[in-house]
Parts: sequence; structure tokens; C-alpha cells
Amino acid sequence: MFGEWMGRFRKPMAAGVAVVAMIVLLVRSCGQNGGAAKESFTRVTASRQDLRMTKTATGQVRPQNRVEVKPPIAGRIEEVLVREGDAVTQGQVLARMSSTERAALLDAARSEGPESVARWETAYKAAPLMAPLDGTLIVRAVEPGQTVTTADPVVVVADRLIVKAQVDETDIGAINVGQRATINLDAFPEETVPARVDHVAYEATVVNNVTIYEVDVLPDHVPHFMRSGMTSAVTFMTAEKLGALVVPAEAVRQDRSGASVLTPGKTSWTKPVRKTVTIGLSDGKRTEIVSGLQEGEAVLAPSLRLPRAGRQQRSNPFSPFGGGRPREDRSPGR
Repeated sequence: MFGEWMGRFRKPMAAGVAVVAMIVLLVRSCGQNGGAAKESFTRVTASRQDLRMTKTATGQVRPQNRVEVKPPIAGRIEEVLVREGDAVTQGQVLARMSSTERAALLDAARSEGPESVARWETAYKAAPLMAPLDGTLIVRAVEPGQTVTTADPVVVVADRLIVKAQVDETDIGAINVGQRATINLDAFPEETVPARVDHVAYEATVVNNVTIYEVDVLPDHVPHFMRSGMTSAVTFMTAEKLGALVVPAEAVRQDRSGASVLTPGKTSWTKPVRKTVTIGLSDGKRTEIVSGLQEGEAVLAPSLRLPRAGRQQRSNPFSPFGGGRPREDRSPGR
């Protein structure tokens, strides 16, 4: 009878012991591996460095003035005198074309012989298409023999290439005409092109639910590898301080009373001393100290340090009471 009663409760008891063992193991694991991160400090020195504040945006290379040269009459292109990339001057003949009537007369004259063609070519001159401004030919849209209408551009001339940058509305307040900038083309990431802000749009546009303003960035010199349509990154120089006294940004603490830094005590057993400072520019990594510190003075920059693991014990995961003997820490340096 007693053996039958014990048989009924043997399995539940074994399951209960296993659950208790798992709980104890979890508690032990938390006790060994847990622990909050402790704050420590790194000793750094206030030094003088050049501090620059920047804003970045993406953009696209486009002509500043893009002019399509279209024929004044419908007809046929007889010759094109320029190629893409050629520099042109205002008034330069870019192409010549025949009106529809002249083209028909010349075609009829060719059946009569060279003399007839020469006579009509002398009496009925081809119409020239001239460059409307100084610039670079960026598109040659037609070839000799093609028929065109007054709506078809023959060539496209651009006075110079610029970058149209899209600046977020949160950054537009820091962008001003004449401001220095640099251009880095995605196709030539190692090349940096110096530039300046030429124009800031007065009307915003919405792109992907983001309000942006278009900013014209004018290169100081257009490099030979720059092409219309290229994607670029633009860095705007919003503020600059040469030889500023700086400390790491995390070393500066700010509250309602102002900004302050911690400086080490005069001796190793002295508590750190808090000093009130006046701050200036900050790029997120370094902060300018306007007053309150001297060059070469040490400050304490906080850093996080995890607690070092101590001795661990080898325990039996199947026993609710742990067990086993201590295992020495095998970490380096011990």
C-alpha cells in the first residue's frame, strides 16, 4: 500500500525538484553576471584646435542657365559645327539648316547636276543657328539630314555647371549667400571641389513628406570631370574658429546654473573640483571653452566601465543547491 502511494507521487516530486533547480540556477547566473555599469573618468587636457561647424546636404549637378537652341523655321539640318563639351561664344554659328522650300529645291537641283545645285546654294543661303550666350555645349540633339520643327531643340548650351542642393528646413537658417562650401561627387569621392553658396530659394518644396529648400552651390572652378546630372554631397561651412580652446564634448556638463567641467584635485585623494565655464562652438565631439579654463589644464571626461568579473564557481546545473568547488578566474593578468 505504501509503495503504491509513493509511486503516485514520485513523478510530481521529481518535476518539482527540476523546476526548483532551474530557478536556483537562474538566480545564481544573474548574481554572477549582473551588475550595473560604473562611471569612470579619463584625464584629458584642454588644447587649442581649429573648430568647424558644418551642415550637409545632397544635390545634383545641373546647368545654371540651360538654353535650348531651336530652329526659327521648320526644315532640314544641313550641318552641325560643334560637339558636346565644346566651349562656345555668343553669336557663334552652331549649325546650318534649310527651310522646307530650300530643301525641296536642292533635292530637285541634284537631279539636274552639280551646277544647278551650286546655283541654288548661292542664291538661297542656309539659315544659321547661333549660340545665344557664352558657355559649353552639353547636348547635340540632331545630326545632318534630320528634319526638324520649331519645337525641336537642335543643341543645348549651358553657361556653367552648378550643384542644386536640397537643404532640410531645419538647417536652412544656417545657410547664407556667399557661404563657403565643398562639393564631393559620388562618381569621384576622392575629389573635393571648393564652392560657395550663390542663391537660396525663397519657396520650399516637399520631397517624400520632407520640406526642403533648393540652394545653388557655385564651384570656384568647374573641373573637367563634372557632368550634368551627377549626384553629389555638399558640405556647408556654417561657423569656424581657428585655434579655439577645446575639450571633449562629454566633459562639459550643463544644467540650470550653466556649464561646468570637473578638474582633478591637487592630490590623488582629493575629490574632483567642479569649475564653471563659458562655452562657445561645438561640433558634437569637441566643445569650445571661452572662459573658465586655461590651455593645458586637465579636465575629467566621463566614460563607462563595466564591473570586472570576480571568481566564479563551477556548479551542478541539476542540483537545486549548487555545489562544486570554486574555479579560479582565468582572465589575463591574474
